[in-house]
Amino acid sequence: MRGEVALKLPGLSLTLRPSFSALVAAEAEGGSLFRMLDRAAAGDVRLADIGALFWHCGGQAGARADFEAALLEAGPSGLLGPYRALLAAIFGRV
Repeated sequence: MRGEVALKLPGLSLTLRPSFSALVAAEAEGGSLFRMLDRAAAGDVRLADIGALFWHCGGQAGARADFEAALLEAGPSGLLGPYRALLAAIFGRV
């Protein structure tokens, strides 16, 4: 499907799908997607933004605490590539 991004975490593989409902839910939790994009472009990437966007686009499989533990284990630098790819899928090339 167009816009899908693979996310491989320790013990977990997900396909992130930026559906309209997923993006609305991510905005409800983390604020404007445009602000997320602006912060990311300025080098101000926040774990809260990554977590909210990945959680909602990943279909909310399993417990949130387990998902967040897997994100933490992957480490921030391991999350940047998929985060950038997902933002690019949402907004076009970024």
